[in-house]
Amino acid sequence: MCATKPILKLTLKYSRPMPSPTIHHTFALQRSYAAAPERVFAAFADPAQKRSWFADGFTSHDVLSFELDFQVGGVERILYRFREGTPFPGTLLAMEGRILEIVPGCRVVSASSMAMAGRIFSASLVTADIVPTESGTDLTLTHQGAFFENSDGPELRQAGWGKLLDHLENALAA
Repeated sequence: MCATKPILKLTLKYSRPMPSPTIHHTFALQRSYAAAPERVFAAFADPAQKRSWFADGFTSHDVLSFELDFQVGGVERILYRFREGTPFPGTLLAMEGRILEIVPGCRVVSASSMAMAGRIFSASLVTADIVPTESGTDLTLTHQGAFFENSDGPELRQAGWGKLLDHLENALAA
Protein backbone atom coordinates (compact mmCIF):
# COMPACT_ATOMS: atom_id res chain seq x y z
CA MET A 1 0.00 0.00 0.00
CA CYS A 2 1.30 3.47 -0.92
CA ALA A 3 1.91 5.90 1.92
CA THR A 4 -0.26 8.99 1.76
CA LYS A 5 1.72 11.00 4.32
CA PRO A 6 5.31 12.07 3.87
CA ILE A 7 7.71 10.04 5.97
CA LEU A 8 10.30 12.81 6.16
CA LYS A 9 9.74 16.54 5.83
CA LEU A 10 12.70 18.54 4.48
CA THR A 11 13.13 22.26 4.89
CA LEU A 12 15.64 23.89 2.58
CA LYS A 13 17.68 26.76 3.94
CA TYR A 14 20.28 28.69 2.01
CA SER A 15 23.56 29.30 3.78
CA ARG A 16 24.36 32.08 1.33
CA PRO A 17 22.30 34.80 -0.35
CA MET A 18 20.16 33.86 -3.32
CA PRO A 19 21.96 34.46 -6.60
CA SER A 20 21.28 37.68 -8.43
CA PRO A 21 19.66 37.51 -11.87
CA THR A 22 21.91 36.68 -14.79
CA ILE A 23 22.81 39.67 -16.95
CA HIS A 24 22.63 38.97 -20.69
CA HIS A 25 24.42 41.39 -22.99
CA THR A 26 25.51 41.50 -26.63
CA PHE A 27 27.97 43.90 -28.21
CA ALA A 28 29.76 44.11 -31.54
CA LEU A 29 33.14 45.75 -32.11
CA GLN A 30 34.39 46.67 -35.56
CA ARG A 31 37.96 47.22 -36.65
CA SER A 32 39.66 47.80 -40.00
CA TYR A 33 43.14 46.38 -40.39
CA ALA A 34 45.69 47.06 -43.11
CA ALA A 35 46.38 43.33 -43.40
CA ALA A 36 45.07 40.62 -45.72
CA PRO A 37 42.12 38.56 -44.44
CA GLU A 38 44.33 35.45 -44.42
CA ARG A 39 46.71 37.19 -42.02
CA VAL A 40 43.88 38.28 -39.70
CA PHE A 41 42.42 34.76 -39.77
CA ALA A 42 45.86 33.30 -38.97
CA ALA A 43 46.04 35.55 -35.88
CA PHE A 44 43.02 33.61 -34.55
CA ALA A 45 44.06 30.19 -35.87
CA ASP A 46 47.77 29.92 -35.06
CA PRO A 47 48.39 29.25 -31.34
CA ALA A 48 51.61 31.30 -31.12
CA GLN A 49 50.07 34.27 -32.92
CA LYS A 50 46.88 34.18 -30.86
CA ARG A 51 48.79 33.92 -27.59
CA SER A 52 50.86 36.99 -28.53
CA TRP A 53 47.86 39.32 -28.81
CA PHE A 54 45.22 37.54 -26.73
CA ALA A 55 47.07 36.39 -23.59
CA ASP A 56 50.58 37.87 -23.31
CA GLY A 57 51.65 41.45 -22.74
CA PHE A 58 49.31 42.48 -19.92
CA THR A 59 50.58 44.02 -16.68
CA SER A 60 47.83 42.62 -14.45
CA HIS A 61 48.58 38.90 -14.76
CA ASP A 62 51.01 36.17 -15.74
CA VAL A 63 50.06 33.46 -18.24
CA LEU A 64 50.58 30.07 -16.61
CA SER A 65 49.35 28.02 -19.57
CA PHE A 66 47.89 28.54 -23.02
CA GLU A 67 46.36 25.85 -25.22
CA LEU A 68 44.63 26.22 -28.58
CA ASP A 69 43.50 23.24 -30.68
CA PHE A 70 42.16 25.17 -33.67
CA GLN A 71 39.62 22.81 -35.20
CA VAL A 72 35.86 22.48 -34.86
CA GLY A 73 35.35 20.95 -31.41
CA GLY A 74 38.88 21.93 -30.40
CA VAL A 75 39.63 23.34 -26.97
CA GLU A 76 41.03 26.71 -26.02
CA ARG A 77 42.31 27.03 -22.43
CA ILE A 78 44.17 29.81 -20.73
CA LEU A 79 45.21 29.97 -17.08
CA TYR A 80 46.36 33.27 -15.58
CA ARG A 81 47.55 34.33 -12.12
CA PHE A 82 46.90 37.90 -11.05
CA ARG A 83 50.04 39.80 -10.04
CA GLU A 84 50.76 41.69 -6.85
CA GLY A 85 49.27 45.18 -6.90
CA THR A 86 46.03 44.00 -8.53
CA PRO A 87 42.70 43.68 -6.69
CA PHE A 88 43.14 39.86 -6.66
CA PRO A 89 46.86 39.13 -6.14
CA GLY A 90 47.73 35.46 -6.55
CA THR A 91 44.21 34.50 -7.68
CA LEU A 92 43.81 32.16 -10.64
CA LEU A 93 41.70 33.21 -13.63
CA ALA A 94 40.77 30.52 -16.15
CA MET A 95 39.17 30.70 -19.58
CA GLU A 96 38.01 27.50 -21.24
CA GLY A 97 36.24 27.28 -24.55
CA ARG A 98 35.42 25.23 -27.62
CA ILE A 99 35.66 26.15 -31.26
CA LEU A 100 32.16 25.75 -32.72
CA GLU A 101 32.61 26.84 -36.32
CA ILE A 102 35.47 27.67 -38.65
CA VAL A 103 35.08 29.09 -42.16
CA PRO A 104 38.69 29.49 -43.32
CA GLY A 105 39.57 33.11 -43.95
CA CYS A 106 36.05 34.27 -43.03
CA ARG A 107 34.71 33.32 -39.61
CA VAL A 108 35.53 31.78 -36.23
CA VAL A 109 32.86 31.03 -33.61
CA SER A 110 33.67 29.89 -30.09
CA ALA A 111 31.87 29.35 -26.79
CA SER A 112 33.68 29.79 -23.49
CA SER A 113 33.41 30.30 -19.77
CA MET A 114 35.57 32.26 -17.37
CA ALA A 115 36.24 31.30 -13.76
CA MET A 116 38.05 33.00 -10.92
CA ALA A 117 39.39 30.87 -8.07
CA GLY A 118 37.48 27.92 -9.57
CA ARG A 119 34.08 29.66 -9.72
CA ILE A 120 32.51 30.33 -13.15
CA PHE A 121 31.34 33.92 -13.43
CA SER A 122 30.48 34.23 -17.13
CA ALA A 123 29.73 32.31 -20.31
CA SER A 124 30.17 33.70 -23.81
CA LEU A 125 29.58 33.07 -27.48
CA VAL A 126 32.08 34.99 -29.63
CA THR A 127 31.92 35.34 -33.41
CA ALA A 128 34.77 36.88 -35.42
CA ASP A 129 33.65 37.80 -38.95
CA ILE A 130 36.52 38.63 -41.31
CA VAL A 131 35.69 40.54 -44.51
CA PRO A 132 38.18 41.55 -47.23
CA THR A 133 38.31 45.20 -48.23
CA GLU A 134 40.32 47.19 -50.77
CA SER A 135 42.70 48.33 -48.03
CA GLY A 136 42.89 45.07 -46.03
CA THR A 137 40.31 43.56 -43.71
CA ASP A 138 37.25 44.55 -41.72
CA LEU A 139 36.74 42.53 -38.55
CA THR A 140 33.43 42.42 -36.68
CA LEU A 141 33.65 40.71 -33.33
CA THR A 142 30.29 39.93 -31.73
CA HIS A 143 30.20 38.91 -28.06
CA GLN A 144 27.04 37.42 -26.55
CA GLY A 145 27.50 37.00 -22.83
CA ALA A 146 25.79 35.75 -19.70
CA PHE A 147 27.26 37.35 -16.58
CA PHE A 148 26.72 35.75 -13.18
CA GLU A 149 27.32 36.94 -9.61
CA ASN A 150 30.56 38.83 -9.02
CA SER A 151 31.40 38.95 -12.73
CA ASP A 152 33.28 41.67 -14.54
CA GLY A 153 30.03 42.68 -16.23
CA PRO A 154 29.24 43.80 -19.77
CA GLU A 155 31.02 47.16 -19.67
CA LEU A 156 34.36 45.78 -18.51
CA ARG A 157 34.13 42.84 -20.91
CA GLN A 158 33.50 45.16 -23.85
CA ALA A 159 36.42 47.37 -22.80
CA GLY A 160 38.60 44.26 -22.44
CA TRP A 161 37.77 43.07 -25.94
CA GLY A 162 38.50 46.57 -27.23
CA LYS A 163 42.00 46.32 -25.74
CA LEU A 164 42.45 42.84 -27.20
CA LEU A 165 41.57 44.08 -30.68
CA ASP A 166 44.05 46.94 -30.22
CA HIS A 167 46.68 44.29 -29.36
CA LEU A 168 45.68 42.42 -32.50
CA GLU A 169 46.21 45.56 -34.56
CA ASN A 170 49.70 45.95 -33.09
CA ALA A 171 50.49 42.28 -33.77
CA LEU A 172 49.34 42.59 -37.40
CA ALA A 173 51.47 45.73 -37.88
CA ALA A 174 54.64 44.02 -36.60
